[in-house]
Amino acid sequence: MTLFSADGMPGGRVVGAEGAFFQEAVNYAARAHRSQLRKDGNTPYVAHVVRCAMTVSWVFGCDDKLAILAAILHDTIEDTTTDYDDIAERFGVGVADCVAALTKNMAMPELPREREYDQRIASGPWQARLVKLADVYENLCDLGDMPAEQRAKKTSDALDRARRALKLAQGERASNAAIARGCEALEKLVATF
Repeated sequence: MTLFSADGMPGGRVVGAEGAFFQEAVNYAARAHRSQLRKDGNTPYVAHVVRCAMTVSWVFGCDDKLAILAAILHDTIEDTTTDYDDIAERFGVGVADCVAALTKNMAMPELPREREYDQRIASGPWQARLVKLADVYENLCDLGDMPAEQRAKKTSDALDRARRALKLAQGERASNAAIARGCEALEKLVATF
C-alpha cells in the first residue's frame, strides 16, 4: 500500500478509512498553514508538506503510516498555532512524538537550538529521521525554482542541512530499507549541486 500512485499523484492505492485518515491530515495541515507561502512567495506552504509525504512514500518507498502522517504534519507545531496535544488527539501519540522531534525550539539561540534539534531527531523515532531526509530533499528541489541570486545564497545552507540529515540517519542505513533509500536519494540529489 502506498499513499501515492506510480505517477506521483495523490490518492494512489490508499482507500477507505486509511485514505480518509491521510486526507484528514492533509486538510489539517492545509488549515494550519493556510496563511503561509513557500519562499517563492506564490506556492501555498501545504504543497511542501504534501511533497514531503510523497517523497517518503514514492521516492523512499516507505508505506509506514506514521512516517507519512508525520511528513504531512511535520511543520505544524513549529510554524503554526498547533500543539502536541491536538496532534496526539487527532492522529495519535506516535505521530505527535515524531512531529515534536521535528520541531525546533525557536526561543533558543540558533547554535544551541540546532544542536538540541539534531539530538532530538537522533533520539526520536526512526520515522523522524526519514521525514527529515524528505524535508531536506524537498528543500533542495525547491532551490531550482528560485531566482539565481537567491538560489546562490540558499544553496550552501541547504547542502549543510542535507549533510546533517544524512549524518543523523547513517546509523540505520544498514538495518532500515526506507532510511537506506532515503539516504541514497538525498546523496544523489546533493551530488547534482
